Order: sequence, then C-alpha cells, then structure tokens
Amino acid sequence: MRIWVDADACPAVIKDILYRAAERVRVELTLVANQPLKVPRSRLIRTVRVASGFDVADRHIAENVEPGDLVVTADIPLAAEVVANGVAALNPRGELYTVENIGERLAIRDMMDELRASGASGGGPPTFNQRDRQAFANALDRLLARAECG
Repeated sequence: MRIWVDADACPAVIKDILYRAAERVRVELTLVANQPLKVPRSRLIRTVRVASGFDVADRHIAENVEPGDLVVTADIPLAAEVVANGVAALNPRGELYTVENIGERLAIRDMMDELRASGASGGGPPTFNQRDRQAFANALDRLLARAECG
C-alpha cells in the first residue's frame, strides 16, 4: 500500500497526521501539488511537483496509483476515478468514498456546480474543525490496520 495525497488543498493538520502515520506503519507517502511543499525528512515521504493547470495533480495521481493504494482527496471526480479502479479514497473530513456512495457524491457535486453556474449562491463547505480532524485520523487508522492485516 502507498498513500497518495492531492496536496494543494489538503489541510496542513491532515498532512501532519499523514506524516506521522507513514512513519508509524512504514508506508510510502507521496504528496502531489503544483507548488513546492515542505515535508519532514524521511525516506518514506516524498513530494511530486506538477505543472500548474486544471486537474494536473489529479491526472498524475490517477495515472500512478495501483489497487490497494489509498488516495486522500476532496476532489470527487478524482475519487470516483480511483475507486472505480480498486483504489481506496478518503477525504480530509474522514469520509471514505466507495463504489456504493461515489455516484451519489458525484451527482450532488454536479448539481451544486450547475446551481453555482446559474448564479445561485450556496456558500462553501463548513469550516474544517476538530471533529473533522478526528474523523480523518480514525478512518485512516482503520484503513491502515486493515492493510496491515490483509
């Protein structure tokens, strides 16, 4: 198992959780972004800087993941693509995207895009909080434990 992070929009606190988890369970962690990232020195943690542009980081992740890997992303289309290919996807709020729920998440995302395009103002997601951080840490621990046992 390798962990891939869609790192441009990933909260710093989630990256910190991932750094510690990578060292604890000895799993390779790759952060993909279109800007330079500061990460702890570790043979397990690396960054990939991609060109700026729409979905460039997503393309890099989708082209390099393998079944059994984990992708951390809030990008629902990326999650849908990797889940369809046997890769686990977890959002920074701790929600695991699955074959069973990703279609609904895509439909809601598309509906919200249409509403915004028509001028409706729906605001953004709620503020990231301690409960989200804990939900992510718990979901990550469950996935890593399952991978160690599997």
